[in-house]
Amino acid sequence: MPSSRSPQAALDVVSPRTAKNAAMQNYPESAARLVEELAQAAEKTPETAVAFQGAPGAYSHQAAREMAEGAPTLPCLSFSDAIDAVREGLAGRAIIPIENSLHGRVADIHFLLPESGLWIVAEHFVRVRHSLLAVPGTTLSDVKVAISHPQALGQCRKRLREWGISPVASFDTAASAAKVADDGDKTVAAIASQLAGQLYGLTPLAEGIEDEAHNTTRFVALAREPRMPEAGLPAMTSLLFEVRSVPAALYKALGGFATNGVNLTKLESYMRDGQFQAAEFYVDIEGRPDDPNVERALDELKYHTKWVRMLGTYAQARSR
Repeated sequence: MPSSRSPQAALDVVSPRTAKNAAMQNYPESAARLVEELAQAAEKTPETAVAFQGAPGAYSHQAAREMAEGAPTLPCLSFSDAIDAVREGLAGRAIIPIENSLHGRVADIHFLLPESGLWIVAEHFVRVRHSLLAVPGTTLSDVKVAISHPQALGQCRKRLREWGISPVASFDTAASAAKVADDGDKTVAAIASQLAGQLYGLTPLAEGIEDEAHNTTRFVALAREPRMPEAGLPAMTSLLFEVRSVPAALYKALGGFATNGVNLTKLESYMRDGQFQAAEFYVDIEGRPDDPNVERALDELKYHTKWVRMLGTYAQARSR
């Protein structure tokens, strides 16, 4: 019987240690069974397990499998649960989506990371290719409704309109695929990953149905200890800082990166506790803190800010 609470409410309160029971309440039966199987496998070698948010078959699950091929994966109900799984020793790493090429920021990494005490140790890019999945024996003309996460539905709206299929929002792409498999209704299909189709025994009626070919999500892997990439590999460094409340504070803070030839690949601002005067910034830069030019730039940054917090240095992924 489904829980009376909304899925989002469950995401906010369930810890990794009760994930299997919560999944039984919040996910379709076939997804809940896979959650239990994956959790049991992860318990055998937690140090190698990769925690992710979502039902088995989610794009985060795909990212975990691609990043750590052959490693056990641990489904979690929320981003916080995935982070807690690493903190509690239930997994060696957690993989979290932080931005999408179509929709921008995904997770509030600037709040999650500092509070977690974890470090970014890797990045990974997933090309999001949506499939229209249905129970075996279904034809495209049978399908009247497609269920999925609102973002996935929005990314496929042109194709759905062409086919005359009505979109219906659900809270998770992979859970939508599991529901289609469990219900066995040929008039209802799911928009989800190829992996979800394989896990739940669904037939892909069409693949790559997203409207934009560049639809890509960037993930970061988090661990309890920092892991400096091998010497010679192109590296990225992520950090947070808060500017001082003075005129041209950001201009002065970033000036050192320009004068020292350090490339910024991401800069986002955030408010802490609703205070407009307390502007925090998340930055990704190319290089390592011990590179001479990066070291000089960071020294100048510290001079013009209230504080600087390093989030991790890691190998630059090939998809950049």
